[in-house]
Amino acid sequence: MKRKPRVKRLRHEKIGSYDSIWEFILHDTLLKEWSHHPEKVKYIVPHTYEPDFQRTLDNKIILLESKGRFWDHAEYSKYLWVRKNLPPNTELVFLFANPAAPMPNSKRRKDGTKRTHAEWADVNKFRWFSEDTLPDEWVDLTCKETDELSKRLEVIDNEEIPDAI
Repeated sequence: MKRKPRVKRLRHEKIGSYDSIWEFILHDTLLKEWSHHPEKVKYIVPHTYEPDFQRTLDNKIILLESKGRFWDHAEYSKYLWVRKNLPPNTELVFLFANPAAPMPNSKRRKDGTKRTHAEWADVNKFRWFSEDTLPDEWVDLTCKETDELSKRLEVIDNEEIPDAI
């Protein structure tokens, strides 16, 4: 059987602003009368965000997001968009279970460490706290004076959820 000659591919110089060879061929044949990439169309995909906790302090709305850890880039980059869309009197603040936890997919630095949740928040100018560093005016101080906090932290450490919670 005689070998079929290979189809000659268009050179990239001919493709120019086209996204593919097929697009070029369509515009060169069937869609000659159509404008090609005439203008850009902006679009926005609406999303909603539901903060974990909210409280008004000193006429400012604080949205408190409690994070055990970030799972991926999409999750932590979402908060940058949320902040951009907040009203001027509203602040998004993070409460990290472990501020020293490494960010997902972060590269190991020369010293062997990875970027932490706290470092991510600092770089992106988010205020953040751990349970120990929350301002006294934000918490019920009577809980710190009892064994309730240590029992709750023990439950978290053991990953057990008691019926009482």
